[in-house]
Amino acid sequence: MAKRGGFPGGMPGNMNNLMKQAQRMQRQMEETTKELEAKEYSAAAGGGAVTVTVSGKKEIVAVKLSEEVVDPDDIEMLEDLIVAAANEALRTAEEDSQAAMAKFSGGLAGGLSF
Repeated sequence: MAKRGGFPGGMPGNMNNLMKQAQRMQRQMEETTKELEAKEYSAAAGGGAVTVTVSGKKEIVAVKLSEEVVDPDDIEMLEDLIVAAANEALRTAEEDSQAAMAKFSGGLAGGLSF
């Protein structure tokens, strides 16, 4: 009578290969994460009057303001420009991160889910 279930030809060898592939993928993901965290992303608003730089860790590392945008009578505009530039820089960092990690999940949104 034929065996049912399992994998003919030796499951342990296939399992070892799968484990090696998983470990290799984990190392590659860790390296990619470190590379992404080391990057910086900048975005400008107000025609370059405000520039915000964020790290790959999604932390603001620099804000540059041109003198003409600093108007004590219009603080709201300056605040809006800073928010706009920061959000754009963060969006760019996130897009870069998603693109880099998509190669590990086969492009599935959100990775693998069970």
